[in-house]
Amino acid sequence: MSSLYVDTSALGRSLLEEPEKPAIEHTLSEFERSVSSGLLRVELRRLGFRQGMLDRVEVLLATVSLIHIDEEILIAAQTITPRAVATLDAIHLATAVRLSKAGRLDALMTYDKQLAAGAQEHGITVISPS
Repeated sequence: MSSLYVDTSALGRSLLEEPEKPAIEHTLSEFERSVSSGLLRVELRRLGFRQGMLDRVEVLLATVSLIHIDEEILIAAQTITPRAVATLDAIHLATAVRLSKAGRLDALMTYDKQLAAGAQEHGITVISPS
């Protein structure tokens, strides 16, 4: 089963109907499964709350399998390289790396440059459709 890790920078663009939305949706449809950290729920709901779009957030979240943030992920996120990755993105990266090492991830979709660099450093294919 092909799996795509999707972060908030990607689904947020879809939620806000930014120009990349059609490309994002097309790319999502090419994978059998979309996954993300449970952190996505918090980040996307905060964005939806600020924009008055909470109902649309639930529709997007229904298409993504969310991975529970456990102690192992939090510990890995504390020191995951590269150092330039921001705190919340480190949780996304640690989750994606875990899935990749388990052979359960084919690519990561993000528009965040530091997260993309981190994923590539850990051997994960990065997709930023436009």
